[in-house]
Amino acid sequence: MRWSVRRQLPAGKQPSALLVPSLGKGEGFLEAGGLRSRPGAKMANPVPSACCVVLAAVVVVYAQRHSQQESHIQYERVGADVTMKCGSMDWDAAVTWMANGTDIDASHLNGSYLILKNVNLTQSGQYSCYEGSSWHLKYQTHLRVGTPPKEPLLMCRSNNYPKGFYCSWHLPTPTYIPNSFNISVIHGTREMVCEKDVFPKNRCHIRYLQLFSTVKYKVTLTVTNALGKNSTTATFDEFAIVKPDPPESVVAKPVPNNPRRLEVSWQNPSSWPDPESFPLKFFLRYRPLILDQWQHVELSDGTSHTITDAYAGKEYIIQVAAKDNDIGTWSDWSVAVHATPWTEEPKHLTTEAQVTETTSASTSSFMPPPTTKICDKGAVVGSGAVAVCWTAGLVLAAYGVLFI
Repeated sequence: MRWSVRRQLPAGKQPSALLVPSLGKGEGFLEAGGLRSRPGAKMANPVPSACCVVLAAVVVVYAQRHSQQESHIQYERVGADVTMKCGSMDWDAAVTWMANGTDIDASHLNGSYLILKNVNLTQSGQYSCYEGSSWHLKYQTHLRVGTPPKEPLLMCRSNNYPKGFYCSWHLPTPTYIPNSFNISVIHGTREMVCEKDVFPKNRCHIRYLQLFSTVKYKVTLTVTNALGKNSTTATFDEFAIVKPDPPESVVAKPVPNNPRRLEVSWQNPSSWPDPESFPLKFFLRYRPLILDQWQHVELSDGTSHTITDAYAGKEYIIQVAAKDNDIGTWSDWSVAVHATPWTEEPKHLTTEAQVTETTSASTSSFMPPPTTKICDKGAVVGSGAVAVCWTAGLVLAAYGVLFI
């Protein structure tokens, strides 16, 4: 497909005239571009008449544009061959097609028909057909390329038992065109209303009419778009879908003077309406960051727990889940928190004995070598030898002074 820059309307091309009744007191008619009166009729005030002329011109342009073109939306499947007609124009009429404001190569035309082979998502857009050299817009359509919906995914859950439950849904793959969803809920022989949420749009709520009922719920979801439809059905009892939200405000702190303990606390999920009548139990998991294996503790009551087997000085990651004591399933894990057990601060040694030892070692390292027994008395013979011995002694003494 070849695209080029869009051509402009021929210079001096004006819309054709359209006569409409005059708004003045005279009996004339307004014509696009001026006022024409019947002979002998008196002309109304020129200022209001000029305003009427402008208004009439606007009406003419609007009426002409919407009378000479047809516009609609056309949906096609990905991979389909698409044929577009130029409205009511004959097959052999001279026309020009444009897509999103650029010319379409004539090789894609069959007479006045536009032929698109194996369309894809990138070919969605505004297609326009113009008549001959006059460039009158005759037809306009918005092509939407997409797919029919696949079977939707449906999930129903009660996170605020015993008040009710909600159902949410989504498509496994996008369709790229608008979809509409319809959901029906039947409890026994009674159809119930599912109140749709404003946000998110793919969810609705149902209020329990009868607690502890053994009658199952049947929920059917149908999705429809311009290319097809699909549906799915779920059947369940109220006990099976109870699943609380995760515990909130989880906090983990070290225990002073206990290098292997961590104190963990949390709160019931705020969405759980009556924890007194419908208590929750909890599941705690924790592990040091250096290991992948979790340790678990199940708690039948309370909203706190002390970990007593933590590794000293190691950072831990901790999460909590919740579940109704008798029915339903465990919640998702809470937001992870991190904590490190208490660690004793290192002490610095400053005793007197250590200071004395350090000073002595430092002084002795700078002592000069001995200068007393330089020569062996038994080996000294004559005054010359004595002079040499004293000279050597003086040299060694001077050498020692340089390193003091």
